[in-house]
Amino acid sequence: MSPLLLLSFALQIACCVHVVRTGRPLYWVFILLLFSFLAVIIYFIAEILPELRHHPSARRTVRSMRDRIDPDRDRRDAAKLLKAADTPANRRRLAEESLRSGDYAHASELYGQALKGLYATDPDLMLGLAKAQFGLGESAKARATLDALISANPSFRSVDGHLLYARAVEDTADAAAAIHEYEAVVQGYPGEEARARFGLLLKRLGEHARARNLFQEILDRSDAAPHYYRREQQDWIALARRELASLD
Repeated sequence: MSPLLLLSFALQIACCVHVVRTGRPLYWVFILLLFSFLAVIIYFIAEILPELRHHPSARRTVRSMRDRIDPDRDRRDAAKLLKAADTPANRRRLAEESLRSGDYAHASELYGQALKGLYATDPDLMLGLAKAQFGLGESAKARATLDALISANPSFRSVDGHLLYARAVEDTADAAAAIHEYEAVVQGYPGEEARARFGLLLKRLGEHARARNLFQEILDRSDAAPHYYRREQQDWIALARRELASLD
């Protein structure tokens, strides 16, 4: 049997399985078995592609592929929108895209310009500014911005913002305060980054037993987690494994 026929057969079977598992109309099975490649293409366009467009994981994959091909596309589009209409929304979008692309200086400038008038204490803008400042290595400024954010918006909650605050406090050499912040943030942080960074801090401070416990907790949690979680957290899991080995 030729490789082309084998590929066609494999795709037909895969699509038929998809039909049954997802509860699609069974007439698709007969169409797929009768019309080979053409039916597979039609089925993909009609049934699978619309589903992928609304799936968060698929959207992230598509965006990741697009970013690899043209990493500056979204920032160019945002810059065009801001040039056409200098609105707070467009300025915010360009600031976010500049931050995402690693242009922290431009992001810091844009966030600073946006934090005026009605938006002077906007928590999302202040958090964006703190991220840009931290990216520039201005940890003290980032900490001050986050302190101002909480003072102006006491009910605002962000796990990423809390982790950023812990890192900024750590970078300003306030070890006791950093430990306090990490102890709080690891309780509700959805991934393993907070535990990993806390473990690294404790190791650097010579608290090896506590650091070892945190790295082991990362491995234990990942062993009990679904495959997709282990895949998403693989860098922090690998770090925990390396650090545990270095502490033995």
